[in-house]
Amino acid sequence: MTMPAPMLQPRPAPARNAPLRGHNRAILLLGFGVILLVPLAYAETAQSIVAIWSRSGTFAHCYLILPISAGLIWRRRDLLARLPLASCWPATLAIALCGAMWLLATLGDVRIVRQYMLAFMLVLAVPAVFGMHIARAIAFPLLFILFAVPAGETLINPLIELTASFTVDALRLSGIPVVREGNNFSIPTGDWSVVEACSGLRYLISSVTLGSLYAYLTYSSWRRRAAFILASMVLPVLANGARAYMIVMIGHSSGMQLAVGIDHVLYGWLFFGLLMAALFWIGRIWQQPDEEAAARPVSSGLARARRKPQLLAVGCTAFAIAAWPAYAWQLQRHRSGPPLARLESRSPVHPFAAPFTEWMPAFGPASATLRQFQSTPNPAGLLMYYYRDGGKGRLISSINKLTGQRAAWHETSTVYRAERIAGITLPIREVTIAGQDRLLAWQWYVIGNTLEAGDYQAKLQQMRLRLQSGYGDGAILVAFVPLDEDKAAARAVLRSLLAPQLKALHATVRANDRK
Repeated sequence: MTMPAPMLQPRPAPARNAPLRGHNRAILLLGFGVILLVPLAYAETAQSIVAIWSRSGTFAHCYLILPISAGLIWRRRDLLARLPLASCWPATLAIALCGAMWLLATLGDVRIVRQYMLAFMLVLAVPAVFGMHIARAIAFPLLFILFAVPAGETLINPLIELTASFTVDALRLSGIPVVREGNNFSIPTGDWSVVEACSGLRYLISSVTLGSLYAYLTYSSWRRRAAFILASMVLPVLANGARAYMIVMIGHSSGMQLAVGIDHVLYGWLFFGLLMAALFWIGRIWQQPDEEAAARPVSSGLARARRKPQLLAVGCTAFAIAAWPAYAWQLQRHRSGPPLARLESRSPVHPFAAPFTEWMPAFGPASATLRQFQSTPNPAGLLMYYYRDGGKGRLISSINKLTGQRAAWHETSTVYRAERIAGITLPIREVTIAGQDRLLAWQWYVIGNTLEAGDYQAKLQQMRLRLQSGYGDGAILVAFVPLDEDKAAARAVLRSLLAPQLKALHATVRANDRK
């Protein structure tokens, strides 16, 4: 007698969009709440990012970054629904480290670091509460969020120098005589300057952002993606030099009638548009299908999430996010409103007269200022800008520039040196300024008992002072004289100006510092 063989029934495949269990739905909602906590807890930093988007045309495209990232994540929703939820404790630890760096950047008043730490915490919150399976599936959309941070202004001066050198060398190879001084140069038909708007930073940022997005959508191989992104970085830099040379040649050939007004800008953007179109057209030759989702193993994972470990991960991640802004508030809540500092020269040894030049630094609003000008025995000027925490301006900022964006004045050379004056070793940033006049300027910072010339060194000293006393008050001092061809003589005038009053000036700054 034989028994009938049992019928083998195939296991039913999990529904593609099966409803979530109650605790998984709660974990998802709490996880999204933790992600939303990042911009809420760091609201001031988030507002500073949006403020730059609003005021700078270079970063106006950043308004589109978050919507694009959300759209790319939505495209992968079917894959995400089949991946398991699991906490990632290293990501929670990384968030805590980012928060600590945000706090240090707050003490040092380093805005760009604060902004990047916010962006990194926003990215890391996804693996921290949802797990690495989810994070890997949307790795590019998450990292694309970093393009929302308005960064790159530190590249302006190197790009200006590179563009000026490229243009001058190309003109000389074309047989046109060129006389160059810094980033200004003259050819027989007219004078040209490579200023901030000519640096090509907008082209570079736009190209890298668009190139990264295009590479992700067009290729599945990370090697091809990396190669295309690299091309989108290098090509606009070279093209900007070619654009500048082309504009100068158009102006030269037309007797300075063309490419010297608004058409100058139009030619530049037209050239950039054609360049990007050509880059994308060439990039399509190696187009690949999206094989990433097909190659990823599928799981019925949402039903496997364990409630207690997930809830613990969500709670710890929320604490790691919120602890640092709370601690920063605790450090600053006892600060009194900064009274107006009184600055005065305690050793006026020269008759101070009216300004001998129209040049003034483009610094942010200071808590107090001191301006002195002498006419005899040699024209010279001395400026002090004192900044207190809580004021409108900041002591060390990318906004504080000797020439700013005014076309009439340019920095033609910069060196860092040290001078021995009145028994004090004075570190200085020596700048040659050209415009309606030629000037030689010495700039330095006084922060507590420390003198610094470089921005980064001054930032570190300000951070140290804030850790010790809770305050980062200080001053920028600038001494300047007219400059002819004899730089040594100009330096001698600056030494004679500072020697009788340098100690008194520094003492005035320190007397106003809060302890």
